[in-house]
Amino acid sequence: MISIKNVRKIFPSKMGQLKAVDDVNLEINQGEIFGVIGYSGAGKSTLIRMLNGLELPTDGSVTVAGREVSKIKGRDLRKARQEISMIFQHFNLLWSRTVSENIEFPLEIAGVNKAERAKRVNELVKLVGLEGREKAYPSQLSGGQKQRVGIARALANNPKVLLCDEATSALDPQTTDSILDLLVDINKRLGLTIVLITHEMHVIRKICHRVAVMEAGRVVELGPVLDVFKNPQQPITKRFVQQVTETEETKETVEHLLELYPHGQVVQLSFVGEATEQPLITNVIRDFDVVVNILQGKISHTRNGSYGTLFIHLDGQFNEIQKAINYIHSQQVGVEVINNG
Repeated sequence: MISIKNVRKIFPSKMGQLKAVDDVNLEINQGEIFGVIGYSGAGKSTLIRMLNGLELPTDGSVTVAGREVSKIKGRDLRKARQEISMIFQHFNLLWSRTVSENIEFPLEIAGVNKAERAKRVNELVKLVGLEGREKAYPSQLSGGQKQRVGIARALANNPKVLLCDEATSALDPQTTDSILDLLVDINKRLGLTIVLITHEMHVIRKICHRVAVMEAGRVVELGPVLDVFKNPQQPITKRFVQQVTETEETKETVEHLLELYPHGQVVQLSFVGEATEQPLITNVIRDFDVVVNILQGKISHTRNGSYGTLFIHLDGQFNEIQKAINYIHSQQVGVEVINNG
């Protein structure tokens, strides 16, 4: 569906040449929700803009739905863009137009007749859950409703690809989740390929099948989301995973626990997939002469399965604690000893 081969993008600057994208190679599958995550300046926005021809690569090729977007121009590029829609962080709605008129706008440009436009707008209003708001203006809508209009407008011409440029960054957490749920629903119903860029691992965790991690213009890590959660390789990837698995509140709690339990061992367990459903703690208590205190835990769900972390305190004879830890290891559960009492 999308092929990015040996792509570089260099911008001239006062300090010399700036490599915004540096030798990126990606293959994105039909019907996939693919995430690109990175901090500001990583090159992710430049990369996504090359997918619809808003930026041209300095080197390499970008092919979307059979068209080499990096080579076509004029009428062919405009036609290609009808199949490659985009939604934005700040919605980019036409403030003098109603909800229906905003959704209708790309259909007008495409020359669709009035009756067909009205029918399509009605379908899209229902799809994104905006019934009853058709005649409202953007100033009368919440942030989530504005983004729903943006999504409906992006879908007007039945695109094959939907690009999401930090589409939830301006929204509160609850609204973000509702928009992400809508994108998953659209992906399932329409078989639409979705590429999104973000700096929030929560977004990647919730809806993406695979993720590319970008740093300084390069893809430094790539894989299924659950695999990346399970075994992040690069320091930047570990920081992103910690956004979800190790919040500041968790760090403070662990520090407090270490003060409360100076003896024995405080251990962090990491579960992936089916391991999250094992009666692990029950087995440890039953089979080993140790006292187990469950201190704090959290399970995060990805499109590929679940990932969980659990902090426990083990107390007892050192040898018995080691036996318990070895058993936990044998159950395909990650173990990290936080302290040694």
